[in-house]
This record gives sequence, structure tokens and C-alpha cells, in this order.
Amino acid sequence: MDNSGKEKEAIQLMAEADKKVKSSGSFLGGMFGGNHKVEEACEMYARAANMFKMAKNWSAAGNAFCQAARLHMQLQNKHDSATSFVDAGNAFKKADPQEAINCLNAAIDIYTDMGRFTIAAKHHITIAEVYESELVDIEKAIAHYEQAADYYKGEESNSSANKCLLKVAAYSAQLEQYQKAIEIYEQVGTNTMDNPLLKYSAKEYFFKASLCHFIVDELNAKLAVEKYEEMFPAFSDSRECKLLKKLLEAHEEQNSEAFTEAVKEFDSISRLDQWLTTMLLRIKKTIQGDGGDLK
Repeated sequence: MDNSGKEKEAIQLMAEADKKVKSSGSFLGGMFGGNHKVEEACEMYARAANMFKMAKNWSAAGNAFCQAARLHMQLQNKHDSATSFVDAGNAFKKADPQEAINCLNAAIDIYTDMGRFTIAAKHHITIAEVYESELVDIEKAIAHYEQAADYYKGEESNSSANKCLLKVAAYSAQLEQYQKAIEIYEQVGTNTMDNPLLKYSAKEYFFKASLCHFIVDELNAKLAVEKYEEMFPAFSDSRECKLLKKLLEAHEEQNSEAFTEAVKEFDSISRLDQWLTTMLLRIKKTIQGDGGDLK
């Protein structure tokens, strides 16, 4: 379907909206229903933005939504302004990731000002995802996941907070900030082990914390595993805990073949994801004379 006509229509609408804004700012315009003209312009910008979207002109759509957002702010319509900034952010995501982040940050400022912290947290996650996939700036992604987790905690949305914190832990470990990752995995593991619905996940978090300990120091890992078994007896019977003990033994003996064999055996039943593979390779590399793969 040809939507090029929509783009022309949208450009015309934008021009009309601009005129309305200008005339509302004049002395006579201000006297004769200035606000009403601004409201009409808001509506026109939003309609133009949707037409640009149909024509897949994402930058123009984002700009039009931004215009509407600023006018809503002028009219003190905070909620509408924030919604328009979010719409702008979603349009810009397809064309200009940095501009998308600017718009979402503008929406977040309004939502936090209104005390709408759960919505603000949701948009911090969106920003984190843009940093992850589009701009590949993991440090900034971590900062936004942490902010989202803080807001969720403040609103007692603990499971949403934990999801964000687990992202922070995974990325921190990748960036070799092991202590930070360990603290989060231990905290989330401790929070979930007493919950009948979530306790199955606790073993995974203690496993990941143990691997981070292991990269730093073998003795640390041994002590950590003992501590987790004591805190959460179900961990002792888990395949993850059995693997850790085999790996510790292989590492102590500096036996890279036994290490690889234990990993292969575990992987044949539960596939290792990219994160676990990376961490296990880092541990294996600390065995003297190791070639550094898991084959």
C-alpha cells in the first residue's frame, strides 16, 4: 500500500499546526483563545505523527510527537506530555536511538515528578534495552537497569526489581565486576529461596554466584558453595552444585580434561547458555597449560 500521500498530508498538517502556535503567541491571538489554538495544534501534531508513522518516516514522526509533547507541557497537561514523549521515543527507536533515549528521559522526568515510579521504571528498562542492542553501551544499560530496580523496590514490586537486578549481575560479571555480581546473585537467591514458587530458581543464582567466586579465587568458591548448601539445603542435591564440586576438584588437581568432561556431561542434559559458557571458559583458563576451550 502506497502511503506517500500520507507523508504529504502530514507535512501540510505540521505547517498548519506551526501557524496556529505562532498566532496563539501573538497579542491578539493570546486575547482570543490562545490556549484553544495550542490545543488544536497539539492534536494536529499528533495526527501528523501518526501519518508519518504510516509512511514509515520515523524521524519525522518522532519530531511531530515531540512538538505535541512540548505544547502539552505548555498547557500543563503533564500526563499527555509524557505519553507524547514516549510515542516520540518509540518512533525514534527505529531511526535515531540516541534521540529515542532523550525523549524517554523527558517522559521519565515527568512521571517521577508525578510520583508514577512504576511507569518510570518501565521506561528505564526500555532505555537500557536500547543501550544493549542499538548503542552497545553496557555500562549505561546497567545504570538504567539499576535505576529501574530502585523504583520497583520503592513500589514494593520485588519480582520486577529482581528481574532488573539479574540483568545488572549478568552484565557486571561480563565486565569482570565479580563482587557486584556476587552480591546481587546472593541477594536475589536469598529472597527467592523461601518462596515456594520461586525457590527452584534460587539454585541457579547460587550457582552463578559460585562461578563468579571461582573466577576470582578457588578457595573463595569452595567456601561459598559450603555457605550456600548450609543456607539452602536443596542446593546440595542440585546438578549445579555437583558440577561445581567436580570443577573444584579438577581445578585443584589442575586437570583440564576432567574439567572439560564435567562441563560436557552437564551440558548434555542442561544446555549451557552463552553467559555460563563464558564464565566456565574464564575459570578453565586459570588451569595451567590450558588451551582455553571447552571441547
